[in-house]
Amino acid sequence: MKLNLKAGLKQIMGDKSNKAKSPIKKKNAKRIKLIKPNKIEQVTVNRIRNERIEVENGIRISKALAMSGVGGRRNCDELINAKRVTVNNKVAILGQKIYTTDRIMVDNKMVKIKWPDRLARIIIYHKPEGELITRTDPKGRPTVFERIPILRNKRFVAIGRLDYNTSGLLIFTTSGELANRFTHPRYEVEREYSVRVYGNELTAEQIAELKKGIKLEDGMANVEEIIKLEMQDTESKNCWYKVIIKEGRNREVRRMFEYFDVVVSRLIRTRFGPIILPPRLKRGQFYELNEIEVSNIMSKFDLNIAGNKVIS
Repeated sequence: MKLNLKAGLKQIMGDKSNKAKSPIKKKNAKRIKLIKPNKIEQVTVNRIRNERIEVENGIRISKALAMSGVGGRRNCDELINAKRVTVNNKVAILGQKIYTTDRIMVDNKMVKIKWPDRLARIIIYHKPEGELITRTDPKGRPTVFERIPILRNKRFVAIGRLDYNTSGLLIFTTSGELANRFTHPRYEVEREYSVRVYGNELTAEQIAELKKGIKLEDGMANVEEIIKLEMQDTESKNCWYKVIIKEGRNREVRRMFEYFDVVVSRLIRTRFGPIILPPRLKRGQFYELNEIEVSNIMSKFDLNIAGNKVIS
C-alpha cells in the first residue's frame, strides 16, 4: 500500500515537521459547525427529536439525582439519609423510585431531573499531544475537559483513553451504555492507529508474531492487522504503520513495538469502531454529531437514540 506522507497524513497530523507542535494551553478548542441536514434528513431529525422513550418502571432517586448533576451516587445517598431531599413535598426514602410527574427538591431547591430518555450526545475531538484526559491535574497540565467548555457538563464521559503523548480521535458521550459498548472487551471494538517509528523497522517475522500474539507484563496482546505504509520520500528514516487492535490497555500499541526494541515516535488514533477521525477536523478541534449521526452510531450497537438497549 503506497502513501504520500505529506498528502496522506498531513490533515490528520496537522504538522509538516517531524517534531510535534506544542499544545495550546490557554485557548479553548475550536468547535466545527454542524452541517445542516437537507429536507429529507430534516424529516428524520424532527422525528428523532419528537421520539421519547417512556420510563415505565421509574428510576431510583439517588441515580436520578446523580444523572442530574447533584453529585456522585454516594453523595446523593447521604443527602437522602440526611432528609434533605423531598419528593412531592414528602421526605425521600433511600431506594425509592421517582417518575416524570414527580417534583424533586434538594435543600428546598427544585431539581430538574435529566431523564435517560434524553437524546444521547456524542462529541468527537482531535486531541493533540500534551493533553491529559482528566478533569483536574495536580501539576496544572492542560486537560481535554479544560479545552472544551461544553464538557464541563459532568454527564459527559470520555470513551477510552489516549495517553499524554498520543494524539488523534477522542470520543465523549452522555450515554454510559454506549461508552460500555465501545470499551468492554467482550464487544471487541476495533481501534485503528497510525504509528511512526524512527530507524528500526519490524521484520516480517516480528509482524507475524504480533498477529499471533506476544506476552506483555499484563498478559497476551496481539494486533488484528498491521500494514507498513510506503512513503514517496525514501530517504526519510521514519517508517509508518497502520495498526488495528481490539483492546484498549494502557500504552498497548507502544509496548507491543517496544517488545521488539522498536520505539514509537508518534502515535495517532484514526478510528474507533464505526467513528473515523474526519480529515477536516484539525488538531485541537471538536465536532458534535447531529441527531441522524447519533442515531446511526446507536443503531450499530443495538441502542436507541437515548443510549438504552433496544428490546425486541
